[in-house]
Amino acid sequence: MEINNEDFFQISTDILSSFPKHRLPLDFYVFRDDIAVLEPYYKKGSRLSDEQAAELAKICADGNLFVSHRDQDVYRQHIELQLDLVLLDPHLKDFEIAETCIKALYRRFMRFYDQPVPEVMDLLYRDVMVVTEYLWTDKFHITPFIRRLFRKADPGRHALNSMIVGTWLWMQLYKEYTRKELDRIVWGMLIHDIGMNKTPQFIVAKKGRLKQEEMDKVMQHPFHSVKILQKCDASNEDLVRACFEHHERLDGSGYPQRSKGTQISTIGKLVALADSFSAMICERCYAPAKDPERAGVELYEDARYDRSMAAPLSTAFVQGGPLGTLIAMDEKLDAQAK
Repeated sequence: MEINNEDFFQISTDILSSFPKHRLPLDFYVFRDDIAVLEPYYKKGSRLSDEQAAELAKICADGNLFVSHRDQDVYRQHIELQLDLVLLDPHLKDFEIAETCIKALYRRFMRFYDQPVPEVMDLLYRDVMVVTEYLWTDKFHITPFIRRLFRKADPGRHALNSMIVGTWLWMQLYKEYTRKELDRIVWGMLIHDIGMNKTPQFIVAKKGRLKQEEMDKVMQHPFHSVKILQKCDASNEDLVRACFEHHERLDGSGYPQRSKGTQISTIGKLVALADSFSAMICERCYAPAKDPERAGVELYEDARYDRSMAAPLSTAFVQGGPLGTLIAMDEKLDAQAK
């Protein structure tokens, strides 16, 4: 709805009930059907009495409660804290849902990265299941996600990039899948590198070539990932392989077991591509970022990776390709942090 060049969107009862009952973080407007006008009803920060809260709930149930689009940032930050609300609000556009999910998962992932315990993991997993539910309803919902990747490097941004790229790639390769398979792919792609939190920060941030003893520490992170998930009682075969095989290469040059060819599982080959692509397109302390188009082509031409699996990446971001220019998420995430 647009009034005086200002956009408003309707609030559902599910959304309203997610806010504090007596002190709401947004201005609310009521539609007066008799004169076809939206009137201010509640000013954010003020306190509602029990009677006013009940009246507001009735107005909402009647379909006459609105908020201004200018408050969308506050509204979306609220939804990030209760991500399942994205499934209940019909007024959110696909790109708004994608951005909200990405920012919410980033926050949850970083908390788990800093505190890898079951209680924190459960909150992250709950939000991941919201995303898989959204993707399950329509496979094309992955498109606004894959067009919104990070170009800066940190553990959360890398995890989100890997999750998005790996899920998109899997959907291109496998047209038929179950909800359980989707859940496991998305979760495995996101969490595969969690063991990097056990690698000393001075090694992670080091510029230039690592010494052998430093590289030996880095090469332990697949083991650390599996141990963390076992500690959280969250391991299954797909997840273990995603953690354990994402640095294995078809020619046996990878680590930690130097597996090769058919010894590497399907999810291991996929997460290797997603992990490498996500690293290549980001500015790192030891290497500049590559254009997504170049990164996709290089992986396709690299015999260490499965060529048939890499094929969609080789054309995805080319000019005139199916995805086109990336919308970098870094500015949106950084702006929210200020």
